[in-house]
Amino acid sequence: MANSSSGESIIRRLVRLVGAFDDAHLTMSVATLGRRSGLPVTTTYRLVDELLNEGLLEREANGEVRIGTRLWELVSRSSRMVGLREAALPFMEDVQSVVQHSTTLGILDSDEVLYIERIGSRDSQVDITKVAGRLPVHGTSSGLVLLAYSPPAYQDLFLSRTLEKFTDATLTQPTDLRRHLANIRQQGFTSMPGIIVPESSGIAVPIFGRANTVVAALSVVVPRHEENVAARVPVLMTAARGISRALGWRGELKGAVRQSNGSI
Repeated sequence: MANSSSGESIIRRLVRLVGAFDDAHLTMSVATLGRRSGLPVTTTYRLVDELLNEGLLEREANGEVRIGTRLWELVSRSSRMVGLREAALPFMEDVQSVVQHSTTLGILDSDEVLYIERIGSRDSQVDITKVAGRLPVHGTSSGLVLLAYSPPAYQDLFLSRTLEKFTDATLTQPTDLRRHLANIRQQGFTSMPGIIVPESSGIAVPIFGRANTVVAALSVVVPRHEENVAARVPVLMTAARGISRALGWRGELKGAVRQSNGSI
């Protein structure tokens, strides 16, 4: 793979270009793209031209560029996320219709929760989740569910780090987190009021794949004063069971499960 004079591969430079786009920068000039990606101007223009020719970027009428539909098409063809989202969406719609607040589907990716689907609500005033958005594992109910069922070696590594305390309710001490993770595995859900946004509460349950491993977390984000765990958890568990069975799982929501290896 050809490298730049700085030793950076072409793949890495392309990732930097594509990664410069976000919700606040859906389109931008090539010069702005170069600044945001940290690439030299001449390199940016050359790579943008190649990406435009392949349809991976598209040019707007004002000359700015954006992510192309061709890139979405290629990425979507064989992504395991597609099957997971398709299995989950009907059940997520049912949850959202009952709970009347945002319903999310998240997976563990590196040290963060990556949200691959979200059904919002007009009443969701404190929900910071978004599709293709990331949040810290220990700062979300979904993240703690995913951490609870992750391999012990990963848990040990994660808990060996200094964790940021977002609010007074954020668990950051290894002893406290291990105790909470054990409770999640025992009861099959978690409710975390105010751990990243003081006004909101996240309630999450695990989703299993055909290997009887946890592959995702289903959650709702509700105002803290409307948490009502006793009413929310059965709705989430029923939906999680349906999604899990659609993915080929044939077990029970509680009981002994093998640690997650991240595959569906």
